[in-house]
Amino acid sequence: MNLTLKIWRQKSSADKGQMIEYKVSEISEHMSFLEMMDVLNEQLIAEGDEPVAFDHDCREGICGMCSMYINGEAHGPDRGVTTCQLHMRMFKDGDTITIEPFRAKAFPVIKDLVVDRTAFDRIQHAGGYISVNTSGNTQDANAIPIAKEAADEAMDAATCIGCGACVATCKNASAMLFVGAKVSQYALLPQGQVEAADRVMAMVNQMDLEGFGNCTNTGACEIECPKGISLENIARMNREYLKASLKG
Repeated sequence: MNLTLKIWRQKSSADKGQMIEYKVSEISEHMSFLEMMDVLNEQLIAEGDEPVAFDHDCREGICGMCSMYINGEAHGPDRGVTTCQLHMRMFKDGDTITIEPFRAKAFPVIKDLVVDRTAFDRIQHAGGYISVNTSGNTQDANAIPIAKEAADEAMDAATCIGCGACVATCKNASAMLFVGAKVSQYALLPQGQVEAADRVMAMVNQMDLEGFGNCTNTGACEIECPKGISLENIARMNREYLKASLKG
């Protein structure tokens, strides 16, 4: 395939940035999107130009780093995949592909397509963990009975990889799907219920401090989430937050 790429180039967070057009040729439909970007960067390096900066790590749909906004969609036109799992067979010969970074106040651009998503880390640090001292008193996991439905829902929430597609897709740049998933992951299990009230208050408060918007039930986050995290997790987070607020 021969393609035209319109890519956002920005030297730093202080730079204004602009869209630059590039041409790539002989792109195989079997390539992943990141492999296509590798071909472009090899071409730019050979021409003496600076390669396009983009985030990536595992390239297996696990780490969530390969976050690009492709033709107006987080992670591109396919569903249930990250950018590294998106294949070029989703495009046609002669297509023009627009590639931008995830855009949100809480995700400032570092360079080109790389954004700073450490806001998610700070939300996680605020309460997304279980601080139980098990030294000398470790219990076998099977010793605590957990209903299968609760275990399944907790596992579904735990599949969130923190890529930020929900934020990039939301018209309000809301992080409530991410926070809801992290809250649900623990709220559904007995090990996490001990600190449930403190956890949800701390994580929601940190989310607000980071500058994320509010949820208005558009549902775009669930559609674009590569792991299919359900909106039910936002509802559960709201219930947990209300209960914690009433407890004082």
